Amino acid sequence: MINYDGRRFRPAEAEARGRVAVYHQEGDLVWGEFSGGRVRRGALTGTRAPDDTLEFAYSMVLDDGQVVSGRCRSTPEFREDGGVDLHEEWERFGPHAATGRSRINEIRDDSREQR
Repeated sequence: MINYDGRRFRPAEAEARGRVAVYHQEGDLVWGEFSGGRVRRGALTGTRAPDDTLEFAYSMVLDDGQVVSGRCRSTPEFREDGGVDLHEEWERFGPHAATGRSRINEIRDDSREQR
């Protein structure tokens, strides 16, 4: 089982690379915060299933002041270096409703460039 507590992730897409998320976990409860790129502040709260898949709700405030919320299902994939990539299927609610897929990659080192 994956323990997500303290793991840091960033989007695989180059245009969103400035964003960093920090995950926390207690039992099956998972939560996190993220910021960077176009996101001033974001948060997520959800659960980890026995297969390490995450189901959570998220909310964020973008740099233009827009408030965005939605839900996401993240499926983990292990890398050779021991890191985890999460394949996301998300749905955004509200006036700019959308669905999509994305990937976030675990940050494995402590260099300032990636924070």
